[in-house]
Amino acid sequence: MNNAQLNELKQKYVANGAASPATQFADRAENALIWDADGNRIIDFAGGIGVLNIGHCHPKVVAAAQAQLERVMHTCQTVMPYEGYVKVAEKLSQLTPVRGQGKVMLVNSGAEALENAVKIARAATGKNNVICFDGGYHGRTFMTMAMNGKVAPYAADFGTMPGNVFRAPYPVPFHGVSEEDAIRGLKMTLKTDANPRDTAAIVIEPVLGEGGFYPAPASFLKAVRNICDEHGMLMIVDEVQSGFGRTGKMFAIEHSGVEPDLMAMAKSMAAGMPISAIVGTDVHMDASGPNSLGGTYSGSPVSCAAVLAVLEVFEEEDILTRSQSLGEALGQRFSQWQERFACVENVRHLGAMAAMDIVSADKESDAELTAALCKRAREKGLILLSCGLYGNTLRFLMPVTIEDEVLKEGLAILEKCLAELAG
Repeated sequence: MNNAQLNELKQKYVANGAASPATQFADRAENALIWDADGNRIIDFAGGIGVLNIGHCHPKVVAAAQAQLERVMHTCQTVMPYEGYVKVAEKLSQLTPVRGQGKVMLVNSGAEALENAVKIARAATGKNNVICFDGGYHGRTFMTMAMNGKVAPYAADFGTMPGNVFRAPYPVPFHGVSEEDAIRGLKMTLKTDANPRDTAAIVIEPVLGEGGFYPAPASFLKAVRNICDEHGMLMIVDEVQSGFGRTGKMFAIEHSGVEPDLMAMAKSMAAGMPISAIVGTDVHMDASGPNSLGGTYSGSPVSCAAVLAVLEVFEEEDILTRSQSLGEALGQRFSQWQERFACVENVRHLGAMAAMDIVSADKESDAELTAALCKRAREKGLILLSCGLYGNTLRFLMPVTIEDEVLKEGLAILEKCLAELAG
């Protein structure tokens, strides 16, 4: 079927709230390229929203998934476990910088990982409250919608959110919130809303994802760690978007040297197969009773095979070094654009987790121009994503494995769009 025929089906049968506004349908993909149902070639700077750090259809991952499909597709690991689950748990416990001996639970999505991290923190501490941050994003289930630091579009239409979730400012100097402001705000939240004796955890992204790709300073993350220790609260780090090599280290928290109590991860851990994980200190992970954690599809055998293949690719292809090099290349190009285009401000990157803010002539956030740039880029064959509390951040999540010539081609398309719309 072609794009037009598929669009007719989408409009008739797919719920509006779940339907993509895009009119092109993916037919096949390879590394950083997608071909649509009409045969058009498209450069992918979105990577499935950070899921494809090692590219579309990496041959090693495809082969591992195919081999597993021929052996066992599903048993429900709580009914009859299998090798892949425990091997993934072993690998993640060795890789993840949580305090002490790490233990692992596998689930299906980033939101499900965050939900279970909160459950585990409550069981481990005997306390209920959770503190999150302005601009944070943790998912689309009810608990994670309550945890998000942005209402629209995630929670605007769905009524009352769960309670016991409180908010603190995230340090974004570009938007007027200094590190000192953020620490003061967090301490004030503990004074005015979330009594430490009733607070189980502080949940933080070391780099805001949907909130705009703003890295938290190492000193701020250390301050959060110290506050948690002072009050007997757990530090939960959300690495769903920043993990698995996007920032030049396996996990973004490693840039700070901070060891959290629990970590949630998903997205690029299986190169497109649905899986996520909570990794935490054993005493916390073992706090709840038998059969208190789980799910029918959690830690699917096929997804586990994909995770193990991804970890091999990271070793064999030195993905972390490639991420650092990609980030440096993006940073250099962004700096040139900031000098050339008045609309480009606050260029930044941590490894290949890179972004820029789009502003108006009076230096205010310009969501309209940002959306126009994304639209024009798509018309020219480049998938580009925006994000941020004010909708004016362009974020870059192309595969770390993108070929140099494809990267140059994609950046050239965006430069043309900037020249046409804001030159």
